[in-house]
Amino acid sequence: MYNLLVGGAAGQGVETTVAILERFLKQAGCGIFTMRDLMSRIRGGHNFARIRFGENAPKSHSLLLDGIIALNAETIGIHQDDLKPEGFILCDSSVQTDDPRAIMMDMANIAKTLGNVRAAGSVAAGAALKYFGIPVDAEHAAAVFEASLKAELVDVNVRAALAGHQAMAQKVDPAVGTFSDHMIVSGNEALTLGAMAAGIQFYSAYPMSPSTSILEFLSGKAVELGIVAEQAEDEIAAINMAIGASFAGARAMTGTSGGGFSLMVEALGLSGIAEIPLVVVDVQRPGPATGLPTRTEQADLKFVISAAQGEFPRMVIALRHHEDAYLQTIRAFDIAEKYQTPVILLSDQYLADATTTIPLQDPGLAKSSEKDDILTQGGYARYRYADTGISPRIIPGDNRGFAAADSDEHDEHGRIIEDATTRMRMMDKRMNKLEMLKSEIIEPDLLGEQNPEVLLIGWGSMYGPLDEAVRLMNLKGDKKYAALVFGDIWPLPHRLLEEMALGAEAVINVEQNYTGQLGSLVREVTGIKTSASVLKYDGRQLSGEEIAERVAKEGF
Repeated sequence: MYNLLVGGAAGQGVETTVAILERFLKQAGCGIFTMRDLMSRIRGGHNFARIRFGENAPKSHSLLLDGIIALNAETIGIHQDDLKPEGFILCDSSVQTDDPRAIMMDMANIAKTLGNVRAAGSVAAGAALKYFGIPVDAEHAAAVFEASLKAELVDVNVRAALAGHQAMAQKVDPAVGTFSDHMIVSGNEALTLGAMAAGIQFYSAYPMSPSTSILEFLSGKAVELGIVAEQAEDEIAAINMAIGASFAGARAMTGTSGGGFSLMVEALGLSGIAEIPLVVVDVQRPGPATGLPTRTEQADLKFVISAAQGEFPRMVIALRHHEDAYLQTIRAFDIAEKYQTPVILLSDQYLADATTTIPLQDPGLAKSSEKDDILTQGGYARYRYADTGISPRIIPGDNRGFAAADSDEHDEHGRIIEDATTRMRMMDKRMNKLEMLKSEIIEPDLLGEQNPEVLLIGWGSMYGPLDEAVRLMNLKGDKKYAALVFGDIWPLPHRLLEEMALGAEAVINVEQNYTGQLGSLVREVTGIKTSASVLKYDGRQLSGEEIAERVAKEGF
């Protein structure tokens, strides 16, 4: 397994170079995981990506580097301490550095000679691929660049990549696997593909990083799929549009980040009291307020569990990795429709923007909810009392009844009420769904030992780093380590946690927030108090190495 960093200023072609490398590596059979670190600016600053690749499927990033492609001098100064002693720095001959690991190449002049100085990134990509023993030929290079660039730029970039490949010598043995038939997707793309497989018909959102690419992806597919992808004037409009579409019978979703979700909260309650199915995506970033728009955090957990005035049932699902994002999004639509309630998907910038190789997915996994007999002796009643909490539902245009919905408290027929008895009966009916939802929840994934002495707990995108951390700690052999990583997070599944915590010397929660929100939730639901916490809230994702090091510092 190798780790390669590509860094430079915004506008220098970092992302294009990364995309080219990913496609060549996947084509050769490598499994890939790429994390991105982006500044909130269009030009300048420092952006970089860490590409981890090899014969296996990496699940997270790693800090220790085998190579650096430095598109400017600043990249060397920032990252050279993470480079292995035997690693390399590939940079243009104009860059000033005294690092003995530097390989100077006249990339800009090579690209200029070929006809486009901006093809220097392709020269660098070709050279780096040769270093790692990855083949590059004209035919395959053309296919790669046709997928990444405008037609008029393909030829010069093919020649640039071939020139870079020829100018470099292979230095290490290639680490390739069997991933050439996989697809490369970001977390947001995996989520969106899941929504498409679930039969989404309407998506509305206001652009807010790091959720914006969901809207962009669906907009690009809208005509082909016959769906509506609407850019609303704000997040309040976006969620109300989605609720209206769902009321009319469409499978609907809205997406945002924490700040936009704050604006959506009152309408979330409308979905709850009117019992209208809805999927809401919160791609988290650091707050409060504007916070860090292009960074990552896991600080919205307790907020989304309780967001609203009043109480109503909801399900909260945290997306753990790319395949999980695909499958859980399908499941979210099914549960929202079955229970006529909002389902919130929690992601974050790390997962949203990271790309990886996953198998081609089955697009036919979505299920339609079972329709019961909507008519009774007394006719149709939209909010008919039921022990399950699930009432019959028709959509406008069905002549068997009146399709009612109300944000005021109401009776079985959707008529506004104020009497205490009806209020209590209707509230009990809705909250019965919460008990039913508990039958749907899935226990957390177990990583590592079956009977650990030290049990780590995490949620969402901590899956990959925790998998790496547990592997590293178990290699030491002094103790047995495991991690439970929660996907379903409200209602909180706790059977497996309680069983494993009984036999463990310590339970440590690992999260990307300041207050240890999962640890707090676990104590609230189960009474289990964590022994220590590994927390990070600087906008950068914990790595497996960092987790292992900090657990050791805690004495475990």
